[in-house]
Amino acid sequence: MTYPEFPEDTPSTGELALEDRTALRRVAGLSTELADVSEVEYRQLRLERVVLVGVWTDGTAADADASLTELAALAETAGSEVLEGLIQRRDKPDASTYIGSGKAAELRDIVVATGADTVICDGELSPAQLTALEKVVKVKVIDRTALILDIFAQHATSREGKAQVALAQMEYMLPRLRGWGESMSRQAGGRAGGAGGGVGTRGPGETKIETDRRRIRERMAKLRRDIREMKQVRDTQRSRRLSSDLPSVAIVGYTNAGKSSLLNALTGAGVLVENALFATLEPTTRRGEFADGREFVLTDTVGFVRHLPTQLVEAFRSTLEEVADAELLVHVVDGSDVNPLAQINAVRQVVNEVVAERDRQAAPELLVVNKIDAADGLALAQLRRALPDAVFVSARTGDGLDRLQQRMAEMIAPRDTVIDVTIPYRRGDLVNRVHAEGRVDALEHTASGTRIKGRVPIPLAAALGEFATF
Repeated sequence: MTYPEFPEDTPSTGELALEDRTALRRVAGLSTELADVSEVEYRQLRLERVVLVGVWTDGTAADADASLTELAALAETAGSEVLEGLIQRRDKPDASTYIGSGKAAELRDIVVATGADTVICDGELSPAQLTALEKVVKVKVIDRTALILDIFAQHATSREGKAQVALAQMEYMLPRLRGWGESMSRQAGGRAGGAGGGVGTRGPGETKIETDRRRIRERMAKLRRDIREMKQVRDTQRSRRLSSDLPSVAIVGYTNAGKSSLLNALTGAGVLVENALFATLEPTTRRGEFADGREFVLTDTVGFVRHLPTQLVEAFRSTLEEVADAELLVHVVDGSDVNPLAQINAVRQVVNEVVAERDRQAAPELLVVNKIDAADGLALAQLRRALPDAVFVSARTGDGLDRLQQRMAEMIAPRDTVIDVTIPYRRGDLVNRVHAEGRVDALEHTASGTRIKGRVPIPLAAALGEFATF
């Protein structure tokens, strides 16, 4: 099934007013500048001081503010100190400098006034836009994609995760490779390539930037081979789980929606829980048990975000395949977020892409609104009306978890059933199948045969129907 998207608000005629189009509008409350910190303490922290800038092209003013607020949270997760947040109203981003030459000059004044050393743009900039904007503001400029890639690089811990992030960074970097002055355009013949030259880099007429591009392509090819090998291991582990007859459930959701907390609450997994974006990059699989005794396998997956870089979706393809093979998707939503419906749309978009590539139907989806203990009462009431089939829980307090388990059990059809049979001694083959395929709770040898109480797969229970004990 293809998950629907909620309609987004469109701006009214007045929202595209002249004053909005001609001004950089400050977004209040984004500054995280340190207070009461001495110069020595500040220098020990070594935080990048950043100014955020976004272009508001559609949606409401609240949507634009929420997007920049999320960018501020991303910047803080990456270890930056947010000084200012600015939004410009435009029909579309400027093709040259993203915000236009005049506003770029104003941005330069703000950078000088605040002492910022980095500008972060709320969008993916082309190589030309990055270069042009840097020439004007005269500090480092990065975009939303580079910021997310940097956070992933900080949080990746496994060999596979590090390889996936490195590949995504190189795919992003390759078309944007550039240098300062003449250093990257100088020919690398002889020893002109500098310390990085040597055998294989002293081609006639090859520039240093061409050499670096070639090295990146070679490194990317090796990373792809490594990821394919690691994917085989992951596929083997997943096939074992699928062949175990245990229902497979995948937890999906926006970053920092509380997926890992929910995994811990349902299975006692004890995985890392942190109030930060993209705290979980490595999928974690644990066993859980329904109230009726049936076991299931629950997998926590990497969180999604609006405008998730395509490089990351490609690099984490093997990890996201856990979603495509699941029998049930538990879609966790942050009930305390200012725009949870937009989060739902962003997650569904990525899920639909992953499932479509595997050429299969998406699993049934169970919406779970988490963090109700931290959500506003009026906002929760509105969510209950907008999402009547959702389950409302708090993974932190445990509120609603029993109802969640009940709904999960209802949505996953039982694969086994309870039996009480007396199998004639001549049918020892059936007794062996019960032991091999089911669970024996009680066994008794009677005059008429072997009496067994337990649980077996439904097809085997049908074969044992004639031996039922009444």
